[in-house]
Amino acid sequence: MRAYSTDLRARVVAAAEAGIPYANVAATFQVSEPTIRRWRRRQRLRGTLTPDVSPGRPPTIGPHQDGALRAQLAANPDATIVWHTDEWNRQHGTTLSQWAVGRVIRRLDWTRKKRP
Repeated sequence: MRAYSTDLRARVVAAAEAGIPYANVAATFQVSEPTIRRWRRRQRLRGTLTPDVSPGRPPTIGPHQDGALRAQLAANPDATIVWHTDEWNRQHGTTLSQWAVGRVIRRLDWTRKKRP
């Protein structure tokens, strides 16, 4: 789930600080009253309403390695994901699954088109 925008957060906090009851602010902006309280507390304590970075696992093939994978894909355009996975694991000493490599290939927006 994505975080609410900083713009929306600022408008909600501004409305609450203007003295509008939380119930009315919540109904107007379609957020809950506890969310309004959290955002006001965040503004008061941190001085900012920007959301925290969502936790999660780092990508198995990071953006700094995209060039190497693109080069491998360009050099072998008719190869399957299984072949690309085996080749990547052999060259980089990793044990990635074909699903992990497939996710990165989709992120790169690369499609395998066989030429006649």
